[in-house]
Amino acid sequence: MFSGNATLAAMEPYAMAYGGHQFGHWAGQLGDGRAIALGETVTDNGARHMLQLKGAGPTPYSRRADGLAVLRSSVREFLCSEAMHHLGVPTTRALSLTTTGDQVMRDMFYDGHPEWETGAVVCRVAPSFIRFGTLELPMSRDDGELLQALADHTISLHFPEIADGRTGGFEAADYVAWFREVSKRTAEMIVHWQRVGFVHGVMNTDNMSIHGLTIDYGPYGWLEDYNPGWTPNTTDREYKRYRFGAQPHIGQWNCTQLANAIYPLVGEVEPLQEALETYVDVFNTDWRRMMGDKLGIAELDGERDTELIHDLLELLPKIETDMTLFFRALANVSTDDDLDLDTRVAPLLGAYYDPDTFTGDVRAETDAWLDRYIARLREEGRADANRAKVMNAVNPLFVLRNYVAQLAIDEADNGDPSLILELLDTLRTPYTEQPGRERFAEKRPEWARVRPGCSMLSCSS
Repeated sequence: MFSGNATLAAMEPYAMAYGGHQFGHWAGQLGDGRAIALGETVTDNGARHMLQLKGAGPTPYSRRADGLAVLRSSVREFLCSEAMHHLGVPTTRALSLTTTGDQVMRDMFYDGHPEWETGAVVCRVAPSFIRFGTLELPMSRDDGELLQALADHTISLHFPEIADGRTGGFEAADYVAWFREVSKRTAEMIVHWQRVGFVHGVMNTDNMSIHGLTIDYGPYGWLEDYNPGWTPNTTDREYKRYRFGAQPHIGQWNCTQLANAIYPLVGEVEPLQEALETYVDVFNTDWRRMMGDKLGIAELDGERDTELIHDLLELLPKIETDMTLFFRALANVSTDDDLDLDTRVAPLLGAYYDPDTFTGDVRAETDAWLDRYIARLREEGRADANRAKVMNAVNPLFVLRNYVAQLAIDEADNGDPSLILELLDTLRTPYTEQPGRERFAEKRPEWARVRPGCSMLSCSS
């Protein structure tokens, strides 16, 4: 069943059409060309779980494609969605990863060099797989009846706080309240992306879940060195629309497209525009709180702490600094008055890719920033051990680094899934030190800078 070769009696498999804005331009109908919903389970407490196979074969929307997936991309989706869940990031889940025994032809970088690869299927789980683009499609076709039916279905099944027991008969205010909630959830999700250094890579509106969940793990990546301008997507190499630093803005832009899609249900711009401001308010509030947590500051103090955060984020890209390891190490910086500068900064040195570059102006600016930071921590008077405990609960030690995922893919391609299983187990407790698994928290090695699958990836990845 999980490889797409059987169904249970109660299942009614279907594929769902949707459209979307791709790289800022309306692309019309897009899919779903390789995802097939098996059916929905409803738990005793009313929670809904849709099971969906990705890569099981063609659907009515596959166009000229085969609807299949390969082991390489399936491992990446399986591991990353589970890693994100355990990091506390809203996400779809992965129930199973199954090889099919088939060989599938793929051109990984669209450069005219296709190869046969191992076929695989992921079964992923979410309350639903309704996307922003699902609602954009009927709007683009001026099909108001279908748009309303889809919106009513979504609200009544998945937003009970708005539906209030109704299955229809919603008014303009209900659609606005629903849009406000979607905007809020989307902002919260992207704050989490920024917290852990995740870059989605292809934030088209067809890849935005109506539930505020991370969906469609394609050319994603994790910041190795802190570089707000980095995108893992080769298709986005020139314009970097979906770079790490642009994700908050793109989230708002995508919510705007959703507002345009449901405008016929509301009939007025102003209520939707006001609801859209929720995205900005929630993102700004949650982002500041998140950065305070990452720095171990319990109560942020207006402009002064804003400058402290800003100056750190300006400082980090000046030399190659591993984002995950830097914030993790920051918890080990002592507030002891008697330490000399070298001893004080020592915990951070392991985060720099080339410690020999940590000299001159960068060293001086870091020492000056640490002076301000430590003084700020002393004001709050929290013991270093207590502060470290709080910081280590939001700054992970283990994330799914691309080069580690590629090593797991290589071994699985050779018939050995053990590294996938070990990684999965490691990523279930990403905030906890795990003796014997330190290698999964190491900086990107030099060989991984240019190797396919370890740095930038295509939408086929």
